Amino acid sequence: MARTPLVGIGDPLDERELARYSRQLRMPQLGLDGQRRLKAARVLVLGAGGLGSPVLLYLAAAGVGTLGIVDDDTVDDSNLQRQIIHSTATVGTPKARSARDAIERLNPFVRVELHERRLDAGNAAAIFAGYDLIVDGTDNFATRYVANDTAAELGMPYVWGSVLRFDGQVSTFWRERAANGMPASGLTLRDLFPQQIADDEAESCSVAGVLGPLCGTVGAAMATEAMKLIVGFGEPLIGRILVIDALEGSSTEVPFAAAPAAAPVTDPAVAAAPATAAAAAPATPARRPASISVTALATRLEGRASGTDDFILLDVREPWEREVASIEGSVLVPLQSLLSAAAEEVLPKSAEILVHCHLDVRSQYARDVMLQSGWQNVVFVEGGIEAWSREVDPEVARY
Repeated sequence: MARTPLVGIGDPLDERELARYSRQLRMPQLGLDGQRRLKAARVLVLGAGGLGSPVLLYLAAAGVGTLGIVDDDTVDDSNLQRQIIHSTATVGTPKARSARDAIERLNPFVRVELHERRLDAGNAAAIFAGYDLIVDGTDNFATRYVANDTAAELGMPYVWGSVLRFDGQVSTFWRERAANGMPASGLTLRDLFPQQIADDEAESCSVAGVLGPLCGTVGAAMATEAMKLIVGFGEPLIGRILVIDALEGSSTEVPFAAAPAAAPVTDPAVAAAPATAAAAAPATPARRPASISVTALATRLEGRASGTDDFILLDVREPWEREVASIEGSVLVPLQSLLSAAAEEVLPKSAEILVHCHLDVRSQYARDVMLQSGWQNVVFVEGGIEAWSREVDPEVARY
């Protein structure tokens, strides 16, 4: 589908560039004009780590004329399992410089601009202003929300990705600025995840782990989103989040719409102001467990049947999977329908939700989405229905 290109047509290509990009030039969706748009584009990539590495390499190889890199970290041995832009020879050097050197070796036609600092609310707008779009490969919620909010304020497209263990997500957000008397329109990260939650060290890649090739899968999808926006071809993931389950070898699209609640105050001075006694925030509740074992689930199901326990067992698999195997007393809401109005009718936000899938990749993702979308008490079932069949009820089919 043809879309309005984000970037205008740039300078003509010389013979070396024509030869280098010949495989892209052959595709009518890009062609010569599209390649010149890529040459004129200025893309800012946040993070030169697991996601930033493939994003930077693919955009550089594709001929994006200027790449900005925001990263204040240094290369460590533990990075090299997934951060493919770096090498053993660059351990101990700043990631931004290591990435720049790799890009220059890959494509001398690309200009690299370094921002060796941590992105925050005080510097984000000044850094973003020099670019056409933002690609976010950072690994913490605080930075993601700063990036999202700044891009929204500037009316810039914002490509976002995330990875943990075997689970990856990609989406594109773009809230265009108000103009000609019309209000701002479009979607932001806050429409998908309205409530910013604190980063949990137990859920970080350094503790929970991450599959290296999955970073490549997600990063390549993010680079593709950036190219579609720049050139104006295809259908960007706006209003959709692509969920990749590397363990099961599946992908799911979850649609979402604008959040009904107003965006929170982002002015640092206001956010930092002390609350009055009358408006003081309630004490932070104790952290609830993230998961429950299948044996504990069996005990709780017995309690629910006897009337001594109350919760909803949510199945986020596909209908065909439920036909193969199911846990009695569960409610089916496929993952792609989780954020729909119909889902909220059967999943009250005040209820305790225990969520399961085939294994537990999709259920972990569902838990994250629900906690950030207003549900207060959600845990995932460890090992999913596969573990249930092995440890609790062998009559439940395994697939």
